[in-house]
Amino acid sequence: MDVYIVLTGLVAFIVGFAFAYWMKGKMVFEKIKSAEEEALRILNDAKRKSGTFLKEAKIESKDILYKMKAEFDAETKETKSELKKRENRLIQKEENIDRKIDQFEPRERDFARKEKALSKREENIEQNKLKYSELIEEQKIQLEKISGLTVEQAKELLIRAMENEARYEGAKLIKRIENEAKEEADKRAKKIMATAIQRYAGDFVAERTVSVVHLPNDEMKGRIIGREGRNIRAIEAATGIDLIIDDTPEAVILSGFNPVRREVARLSLMRLISDGRIHPARIEDVVKKVGQEVDLVIKEAGEQAVFDLGVHGINNELIKYLGRLKFRTSYAQNVLQHSVEVGFLCGIMASELGLNLKLARRMGLLHDIGKAIDHEVEGPHAIIGSKLAKKFGENSNVVHAIAAHHEDVPPNSVYALLVQAADSLSGARPGARKELLENYIKRLEDLEIIANSFKGVSNTYAIQAGRELRVIVESNIISDDEAVLLSRDIAKKIEESLTFPGQIKVTVIRETRSVEYANK
Repeated sequence: MDVYIVLTGLVAFIVGFAFAYWMKGKMVFEKIKSAEEEALRILNDAKRKSGTFLKEAKIESKDILYKMKAEFDAETKETKSELKKRENRLIQKEENIDRKIDQFEPRERDFARKEKALSKREENIEQNKLKYSELIEEQKIQLEKISGLTVEQAKELLIRAMENEARYEGAKLIKRIENEAKEEADKRAKKIMATAIQRYAGDFVAERTVSVVHLPNDEMKGRIIGREGRNIRAIEAATGIDLIIDDTPEAVILSGFNPVRREVARLSLMRLISDGRIHPARIEDVVKKVGQEVDLVIKEAGEQAVFDLGVHGINNELIKYLGRLKFRTSYAQNVLQHSVEVGFLCGIMASELGLNLKLARRMGLLHDIGKAIDHEVEGPHAIIGSKLAKKFGENSNVVHAIAAHHEDVPPNSVYALLVQAADSLSGARPGARKELLENYIKRLEDLEIIANSFKGVSNTYAIQAGRELRVIVESNIISDDEAVLLSRDIAKKIEESLTFPGQIKVTVIRETRSVEYANK
């Protein structure tokens, strides 16, 4: 029974396995068949689509070819049209050229005829020139025989006559113009300048360029020099000023280019002498204290000048530079006092002309500010001063007036001319400046020598301390009109030959005296 069951189970297993294998094979067969059918279908679809794509490609290529052909035909048509137009233009140009050539041929023949005619005329002209030259030479020879003069002499005589006539006419014209211009201008200018001088009366302080310190006795010189000269070396090192100790009794001379340092040295030395304690440490201490005091004096002097003129808004550093002018002199005239004078004079003349009084005073006060540092900076003091004023914020009008007051730059405003006039007034007034007697006499002699060098001058006199030159001429040589030219020529030669402050008036005097005696 058990065996039967086993056999039955085995048979059932074999049958099941065979059935399962058969089913699997059937399924694989069906899948293969289905795959073959699908492949066949895909292949058919591919063949069908490829045929469609081929047809579409053929159609599209035909369209592209058609379009390219149409574009090519259009371009070719345009090119042909352009070529046709160019061909037509070339044909027209050729026709025009042919016509012009036809027109030029008769012109060329005409020009050839005219050229021949001109050549003949030139030949005739050359012949006539030669003939006329011969005639002119004959005339010159005859004129020379008649007049007794050569050609060069006749030319020189004619030129001299024309020059004299031109000078005569020019002198008359100059005299008339100057008389017309000066009538009103002189009156107005004299009135303004006279008013300015009358309204301002300035003090005059003369200072020398070296300072002298008086000593109580000659023994003090030895104490100032010190053992082996240590004291004098200490003073010179601390102040930058040279001490000159010579045989001058009871005096020591201080020499230096910087007036502020010289003042510091003078005050320090006086204080050391009065104190009696003279040694290097004490010298340095005193010089330092005196330097601070002098700086304060400088500032106060600048502020006082600004206050006196009523000018405000000047930079503090510029006020200090202004105060340094208290210790600077020009021809023995104190520069700070001179600057204040110029400021007042500028203001007075500006008020007479209806200009800005305060601006004019400001320009006059600052016009010589460059002299405060001209020993430290190279260049004219006017240019140095203008740069200094510009640095500390002064406006362009003030800067220009400072630069132009000695003609270092051309003046371009009325204010600049006022500063020039006021500067000349302050420096040229009697007693303002100091000159050596030899220089003064030499300048007067030079003035008279220059005037006497001109033809027709009989006597010359330099008067008013050399401010005026009176020239007396011979009336039979110099006419009234020529006297005008003579005064201008003398003034011009003086400007070229001499250096002088202010201006020199040249007066030419011509008079005719007729004398007759009555006899009885």
